[in-house]
Amino acid sequence: MKTLKILVVDDEPAIRQIMASVIAREGHDVSVAEDGTSALEQLTANEYDVVFSDVRMPDFTGIELLKRAKAANVEAQFIIMTAFASVNTAIEAMRNGAFDYLTKPLRPEDVTHRINQIADFIGLKSENKVLRGLVMGIGDRQCAMPSESMAKVDRLIQKVAKTDSTVLITGESGTGKGVTAKTIHQNSLRATGTFIPVNCGAIPEHLMESELFGHTKGAFTGATKAKKGLFEEADGGTIFLDEIGELPLHLQVKLLHVLEEKQVRPVGSERFIDIDARIVSATNCDLQQMVKDNKFREDLYFRLNIFNIDLPSLKDRKDDIKILIDFFVKREGKKLGLTQHFDIEAEALELLENYQYPGNIRELENIIARALILADDDIIRTTDLPNQMLDQSKPTISGDKTLREQVRDFEMQIIKQAIADSNDDRRVAAEKLGLGLSSLYRKLDE
Repeated sequence: MKTLKILVVDDEPAIRQIMASVIAREGHDVSVAEDGTSALEQLTANEYDVVFSDVRMPDFTGIELLKRAKAANVEAQFIIMTAFASVNTAIEAMRNGAFDYLTKPLRPEDVTHRINQIADFIGLKSENKVLRGLVMGIGDRQCAMPSESMAKVDRLIQKVAKTDSTVLITGESGTGKGVTAKTIHQNSLRATGTFIPVNCGAIPEHLMESELFGHTKGAFTGATKAKKGLFEEADGGTIFLDEIGELPLHLQVKLLHVLEEKQVRPVGSERFIDIDARIVSATNCDLQQMVKDNKFREDLYFRLNIFNIDLPSLKDRKDDIKILIDFFVKREGKKLGLTQHFDIEAEALELLENYQYPGNIRELENIIARALILADDDIIRTTDLPNQMLDQSKPTISGDKTLREQVRDFEMQIIKQAIADSNDDRRVAAEKLGLGLSSLYRKLDE
């Protein structure tokens, strides 16, 4: 069961103490307040799942607290407690949005029963939110792609998501392996469980075993208390092992045991712990070559690679670039607090669409974020793009075109740049280029 954050509001110290003891014994976080005013301050400053509130308090009633909390957009579920139970009290409490009510003297089993009911209710709300998001396609981390290569990837995701198969995601750096892993989780039967991303290349080797599998108190110097490992944290959900090729050989053996036995053993413990976590891994390395070089275990490779999703590089999916540009302009603008609409000049859009993107989607995302910050008059221009894009746009010798055609392409780039630098004033651009206005138009029409 999820650990809930619970607030007890009562003007009697003994009631607060007893309630706090019962709730803490069930493993939940509990706070107390002596009246409505202090309770409302806590509710607006912190997030709570449940509020147990007395009806009669020195400043205002529990039902008034409920009304004020709802008006302040507090989402906690209220249980109203009263020693003066009546049908009218119950009706008023429920009418104003209370989850339920209890009569004093309280019985511990009634308190725990209501908490369990609310925990189930919160779980259902979370599950419904996930399902609505999947049905409606809601999410700011991804968007639909028109390219055939990504349509194939989407089909593979939909096929494997509903299973519990291990998945190995491969592809160049920046192609979206993390987003793909999260999408698999969100479309799976584990969607309401935890998604735990782990960067195997970012954890120091001497800490990796305890991070993954946990440790007991005193297992090593500095282990002052027992700690759950990331596999335990992912129980019931999905653990995503990014950069799996960076995993040391001695830990590859232990990961193989987890895959085969569904168990982990914390550092310093003699006891194995059963875990139920789906494993999705990713790499930009050639694991098959690493197996040949004895840098990666062959048996582990085959267990991880039951189902492979290989992500294409961005330069091989040109059909997706324009949609990604529009998507990142909106999303990055929102993240930067820029609410206005941005336009992209034609020359800048051409550069964005034809750039090779060695850093793939991540590089495009960063380029757009930078351009939004630099853009004047809410227009992204070539001057807002990084130098490497401008350098790549310089003309190159092509064996597929005649000299005249290549000269013509180079000339057109110069003309378009001059027009962009002149704020689309073609008369000014013609003067800069030493051309008559009619000559400029003629060259544009050729």
